[in-house]
Amino acid sequence: MQLLLTDRLTCPRCGPEFGLILLANELVERRVMDGALGCPNCRDSFEIISGFADLRPPPRGALDPGRSGSEPVEADEVQRLAALLGVVGGPGTVALVGRPARYAAPLADMVEGVEFVAVDSDAREWPERPGVSRMVAGPPLPFFSRVLRGVVLDGTLGDESIREAGRVVAPRSRMVVVDAPPGCAEHLEAAGLTVLAEEGETVVAARG
Repeated sequence: MQLLLTDRLTCPRCGPEFGLILLANELVERRVMDGALGCPNCRDSFEIISGFADLRPPPRGALDPGRSGSEPVEADEVQRLAALLGVVGGPGTVALVGRPARYAAPLADMVEGVEFVAVDSDAREWPERPGVSRMVAGPPLPFFSRVLRGVVLDGTLGDESIREAGRVVAPRSRMVVVDAPPGCAEHLEAAGLTVLAEEGETVVAARG
């Protein structure tokens, strides 16, 4: 996990007004390999093991299988997603939640200076590498409001995840929902975003 990313993280138990404090046991090239994120409000602690952070609210049991899988991604899919996000360079942080997490590494190779956060339990098995932070979370999403340069969300995660993703999108930034359910555009507009495009089951919105 990127060290700077920890400044954007909030307590999944107390809510987006409560930041977390990093207790790092092992740092390698400004990446947290082992440690914990503690909440000064509720005193809960969230582990980082081999660079992977468990930011689920309690109760936390064994991790369920994720959605991203191990299928190879096509180069044209990566290029299309980058174009929909409108992010051509850093700095900034983009979250990919659920199935889209599998695009984190190829997007990091394509877009310099941006940290891509893969939010999916499958990411636990991936190696740590520059440009990609790995975690499991939510909902809720453990980020301060309006801080992310972009979000790509698996729409099958449900309405609460759509609203949460809309909350964390920064001004002049975009959100892409794939496999968008009916009513997705209305949820995004309720979160203060403007829908830019709807193509099949993909919805693109932006915060002005």
